[in-house]
Amino acid sequence: MKLATYKDGSRDGQLVVVSRDLGTAHYATGIASKLQQVLDDWGFLSPQLQDLYDQLNAGRARHAFPFDPAQCMAPLPRAYQWADGSAYINHVELVRKARNSEVPESFYTDPLMYQGGSDDFIGPCDDVVVPSEAMGIDFESEIAVITGDVKMGASPEQALDGIRLVTIVNDVSLRNLIPAELAKGFGFFQSKPATAFGPVAVTLDELGDAWDHGRLHLAVHSTWNGRKVGMCDAGPEMTFHFGQLIAHVAKTRNVRAGSIIGSGTVSNKDWAKGYSCIAEKRCIETIQDGKPTTEFMKYGDTIRIEVKGKDGASIFGAIDQTIAAPQ
Repeated sequence: MKLATYKDGSRDGQLVVVSRDLGTAHYATGIASKLQQVLDDWGFLSPQLQDLYDQLNAGRARHAFPFDPAQCMAPLPRAYQWADGSAYINHVELVRKARNSEVPESFYTDPLMYQGGSDDFIGPCDDVVVPSEAMGIDFESEIAVITGDVKMGASPEQALDGIRLVTIVNDVSLRNLIPAELAKGFGFFQSKPATAFGPVAVTLDELGDAWDHGRLHLAVHSTWNGRKVGMCDAGPEMTFHFGQLIAHVAKTRNVRAGSIIGSGTVSNKDWAKGYSCIAEKRCIETIQDGKPTTEFMKYGDTIRIEVKGKDGASIFGAIDQTIAAPQ
């Protein structure tokens, strides 16, 4: 099934069920009003939502209405946890090579992750508001999963069973703030503003054989200012699958329902597939020409992120945003 959260003036919005073709939707009122409720009681509530989803797809839902992504908040407008990985080691290798440094061996066996802000996500069509263009505004096209409860010490295989939903992400980065923050030794903070998520989050059965052992084997389309810049395959080159990422988080603590785990920038060794963030393009330019020439985003720039199934249909809907100055 496909789930979204509609804006209603509150912090957490209203849960809606969305048809497979993203054409229609139906409020989940009477079953659950918020997605977090469903995650907290998945075994009881998700079958009821599945029934509504089946009725919606069959055209039998009595109060269906046209689905509008512009009315969507993030599927979970605020979450108990947002932890983002760097599961595509090719991305790390490019960054390191561009500054003539080696990738530590441990990076190939132990995932890189950071704890992001989870109290203020933004919707798929909301503006990305940044205080200054000088901060080095960048998009990052990613995949993310939303979990149920996963116990401390869970194995990667056990962690896979904790995945409830999958969606797409724009993990906005302010590149010019990162070096000073990392130099302090505590990691990202101001350099990672509010994260945006796709219109809908989907259950694993919606992905069919494209979902294989914690990896999504589909291309992530990134379109910057109307120009397709990335068609990166999210599957084969994902060094750490989502079960491994979740198990990494759960090594010393319980992971609670409503946690969101990101893949990090989707990256491929074949440069012909483009890029999922500007920083990677700049690294490639540095490796090839000795310096970067592509500038970061400016006010008024647009970014569209989307994943399509093997039939060409959009799975999660599209993140479609504009970079904006504060009002």
